[in-house]
Amino acid sequence: MTVLEIRDLHVTVETEAGTTPILNGVDLTIRTGETHAIMGPNGSGKSTLAYTIAGHPKYTVTGGTITLDGEDVLAMSVDERARAGLFLAMQYPVEIPGVTVTNFLRTAKTAIDGEAPSIRTWTKDVKGAMKNLRMDPKFAARNVNEGFSGGEKKRHEILQLELLKPAIAVLDETDSGLDVDALKIVSEGVNRAKTETDLGVLLITHYTRILKYIKPDFVHVMVAGRIAEEGGPELAERLEDEGYDRFLAGEPEPAVEA
Repeated sequence: MTVLEIRDLHVTVETEAGTTPILNGVDLTIRTGETHAIMGPNGSGKSTLAYTIAGHPKYTVTGGTITLDGEDVLAMSVDERARAGLFLAMQYPVEIPGVTVTNFLRTAKTAIDGEAPSIRTWTKDVKGAMKNLRMDPKFAARNVNEGFSGGEKKRHEILQLELLKPAIAVLDETDSGLDVDALKIVSEGVNRAKTETDLGVLLITHYTRILKYIKPDFVHVMVAGRIAEEGGPELAERLEDEGYDRFLAGEPEPAVEA
């Protein structure tokens, strides 16, 4: 079992107004085989948490710890975090001109495993994963995310997830911009990965619709950079009915959505 532990995490970001606190003492434990959903209003710090786990240089950790099986994640470079078993599916996947999907995936797999996969096995795995995600085989020869629709970019993120086989995956608003069909296909991919590798999932979302397809074991509500409430799937149902108003009473307007 792999365990990601976040303890009393404090994070700031530099803005035009100066140094702005975003996370103000987050505590969270995620184990392989578990699915955690983090929900909350805009500006609550959900994406900041995701990018801090992944090692984005924009964010400064001013207190607290992140460990993976007891190892200090904050002392690791971005690539070391990936090799240790952490994966981030980005809310806004970037384009990489001049790099084909095939080359990108095989390079990433080689970097994580420390050796290149067998061409025959790898080709079979890629074709199978693309077929499951209803991706046209021609995408393999296209440049990464270049000219992709929003749904195609999100499928490519889940393609990476299925092929790279991390221990813990952070999915930052993977449901954003997806129609119902694409949402189901992407969710099926996440569920396959969880079944095949005992994946641990941290799913960040505003809405409950993706939780109809990816069933959470735990739901956490983040408000003003803290976990304001925790529970099971029933908490997501309450949020669907009640919204976030009861959490926001007395809270100042967020300075940054990061």
